[in-house]
Amino acid sequence: MDYAATTPVDPRVLKAMRPYFLKNYGNTMSLHTWGREAKEVLEESREMVTSLMNGNANRLIFTGSATESDNFALKGIAFANRKKGKHLIVSSIEHHAVLEAAHWLERQGFEITYLPVDKYGLVDLNKLEDAIRKDTILVSIIFGNNEIGVIQDIEGIGKLCREKGVYFHSDATQAFGKVPIDIKRMNIDLLTVNAHKMYGPKGVGGLYVRDGVEIEPLIHGGGHEFGLRSSTVNVAGIVGFAKAVEIQKKEMKSDAKKQIAFRDKMIKEISKIEDSRLNGHPTKRLPNNINFSFAYIEGEALIMKLDIKGIAASTGSACSSDSLEPSHVLLAIGLKHEEAHGSLRLTLGKYNKKEEVDYVLKVLPEVVDKLRKISPFKGGWK
Repeated sequence: MDYAATTPVDPRVLKAMRPYFLKNYGNTMSLHTWGREAKEVLEESREMVTSLMNGNANRLIFTGSATESDNFALKGIAFANRKKGKHLIVSSIEHHAVLEAAHWLERQGFEITYLPVDKYGLVDLNKLEDAIRKDTILVSIIFGNNEIGVIQDIEGIGKLCREKGVYFHSDATQAFGKVPIDIKRMNIDLLTVNAHKMYGPKGVGGLYVRDGVEIEPLIHGGGHEFGLRSSTVNVAGIVGFAKAVEIQKKEMKSDAKKQIAFRDKMIKEISKIEDSRLNGHPTKRLPNNINFSFAYIEGEALIMKLDIKGIAASTGSACSSDSLEPSHVLLAIGLKHEEAHGSLRLTLGKYNKKEEVDYVLKVLPEVVDKLRKISPFKGGWK
C-alpha cells in the first residue's frame, strides 16, 4: 500500500533491459557498431516515452531522477532567463525537489512566490493570475500531488501561463502513466517524468522541454542529450523506462479503473472510523491515492503497527518520512500540527488484490482503536 514511494519493476521491463547490461552495452557517443546500436535504441526509447505525453521526441532530456529534472527545470529556466526577470511562482504543496530548488534560487537573488492552495489542495487560478508579474519567468505546479493525490486544473493553468507569456513547468512524477497527459493541449512548457513510479527502474527520469524554451544546463561535460545534460547515458535504464511506458499505454485505463474502484471503497470504509478526515479532493485525485488523518494518534506509531501486520504505508512522501516535522502539504491545506501528525497515506498499484484491500480495511480500524486507547492526546477536532 505504498506504491507512491516506488514500484516493483515489471518482469517485462526487466526482460527488455537485460540485453543492455550484458550484450548491447555500447556508449551512445561511440562511433563504432556498439555505440551506434546504443544510440539507435536511445532514440527509439525517446520516441516511446514522449508518445505518452503527445510530445516531440527530440525535446525529451533523459535525467537520473525526477529530482534532477525538477532542479533542472527551475534552475535552468531561472539562469537562462535572468534578463527577463527573477521572479518564479511555485505552489505551497510542491515536492521537496521543487521547494528546495526554489529556496536555493532565493539565496542566489531570485524572488519566489509560494502560492497557497484551498482546503483540498487546489490552486486558485485567480490567485495565480494575481501573482504573475511582468518579471515572472516560471510557474511550477505539481500535476498530481505525491501526498494527498489532488490533481490540479493543469489545462487551465497552462492556458493562463501561455496567455501571460510565462513558462509553465509541472512535476508529473506521480501522474505520468496513471492519468492522460497531453502537453500540447495543456500548454505545458516543461514536464518532469520518472520511471520508478510506473514499474520501471530507479535512476531514470526525464524533463520535457518545449521547443523554443530557453534553458541553461546544470551538468556540463561531453555534450550528451542535445548538450543539455552531459553524462554517459543510462541506456539499460532508459530502455526499461520506454518499456514501462509501452506497457502503460496499453494498460493505463484498465489499471486506473481497478485502482479507482479500490480507492473509492477504501475511502468509503475508512471514513466510517470515528474522528477520521480525508485529505485532498474526494474525486479530483490520482486513481491510487488515499490519505487520511486520525485524531489522537501519531502517524509514525500507526505506520509501525501496520508494518507489524504486514502492511506497508506512509505518513507522507517517502523522501521525507524520516522527518519529525509535520507534512508541509497537510499544513498548506489548513490542518493543525497535531492533525497533520496523525496522517496515513495508502497508495495502490496494479499488483494489489481485492483480498489485500479487504485485509487493510479489517486491520486499520483495529490498529487505530488500540493506539487511541493508549494515546496521551486529549480533546477532539471541532
